[in-house]
Amino acid sequence: MGVLDGMKVVELASAWPSMFCGMFLADLGADVIIVERPAVDAGRARPAEIYNRGKRSVILDLTKPGSVETVLKLVDGSDALIEGMGPGVMERLGLGPGICLARCPSLVYGPLSGWGQEGPLSRAPGYESTFTALSGALATQPASGRKRR
Repeated sequence: MGVLDGMKVVELASAWPSMFCGMFLADLGADVIIVERPAVDAGRARPAEIYNRGKRSVILDLTKPGSVETVLKLVDGSDALIEGMGPGVMERLGLGPGICLARCPSLVYGPLSGWGQEGPLSRAPGYESTFTALSGALATQPASGRKRR
């Protein structure tokens, strides 16, 4: 039992932030259904699979006919959708917030992108080290390999 028992979350497998978020929600008791791409490494150990603990999995190629409708059926009655694709990708697939919210108006639609959906860096990849450097926080860290006096 967890604090999120009864909550249904659809996760579209993409980047590490959405995988972590989905894992934490599952750890707290949410029913997380991850939509994964067909993998060329199926059957082999994949280190990232630890982040799928507690989740149910559906394997879909979202470029194939019928796949988007399958995701929309998962969205029906869900509490949240999380995805870490780049800005505009979900819209191009036919799974943008407008379409999903029309199906399920109470849905919490959570795009997890490093720099947001709009703005000068929205299309740039976002990583923790980049955020740290651009925010100025990197300047507060001691330089490694430098001799201290």
